[in-house]
Amino acid sequence: MGHDFNLRAPIGANKKKKMLGRGQGTGRGTTAGKGNKGQQARSGGGNPYVGFEGGQMPLYRRLAQRGFSNHPFKQEWQIVNLGEIEKRFETGEVVEFASLKKKNLIKGAAPVKILANGTLTKKLSFKVDAMSASAKEKVEKLGGDVIVIPLPEKARPKNKKKKPEGGDQ
Repeated sequence: MGHDFNLRAPIGANKKKKMLGRGQGTGRGTTAGKGNKGQQARSGGGNPYVGFEGGQMPLYRRLAQRGFSNHPFKQEWQIVNLGEIEKRFETGEVVEFASLKKKNLIKGAAPVKILANGTLTKKLSFKVDAMSASAKEKVEKLGGDVIVIPLPEKARPKNKKKKPEGGDQ
């Protein structure tokens, strides 16, 4: 086996450093490639931060920052398709939170919703938090029964404004 001792970096891998401010003849003398005057020509110049618009009021400060998001009250669901249930459950079994968890179809404590993707050929009983209409139709067509357990209403904050006592005087 022959050895190649003529190893070289590929062409363009090692670039020469840009020499600045070394006289007029170099092409980068006088202003050293920074143009004439202005913010960019100064040392430490350039944009001070992301979103800076040259002193104009930046967009993120021009837009209103008020409002309300419904995100904290969003209801998360764990989705299980009928096709997955078909693979893991035997005829006559009850599909509920505990059995779904046992068969590793769900994890965590979020409520379960059954969707109709996939085919179902077994007669099963369902006790779940929610079920799509098409999934319910498929289950009932095979003679299975569906019990949808409604989620408890979240306690709503009570209005804390007190009415003045005594009426008009």
